[in-house]
Amino acid sequence: MATVNITVRVDEETKASFDEFCSNVGMNATSAVNMFIKAVLRTRELPFKVTDINENDKKFIGTQAFESISSMRRVSERNGNSEMTLEQINAEINAVRKEKLNDA
Repeated sequence: MATVNITVRVDEETKASFDEFCSNVGMNATSAVNMFIKAVLRTRELPFKVTDINENDKKFIGTQAFESISSMRRVSERNGNSEMTLEQINAEINAVRKEKLNDA
């Protein structure tokens, strides 16, 4: 099968870091990009979650809270848990608050 070139533009620092990572795991950037493309074609989805949150939401939630929520969501997805309802979330918050009051 014939091969073709794909040109991707990234800043120098990003490319250097990516090249270093690839070297550390025993491959080059071409192999890594090919793996990415094949994974997308095999699964018909990106191999990571893509989301959007607007700047007003980030400011409202706060960076640390946003990171905590994202981390908890990743753990939940890894454990096979589905999204929680607002009532379930509130119940967990209330349980933690009650536990903290009992520990105090």
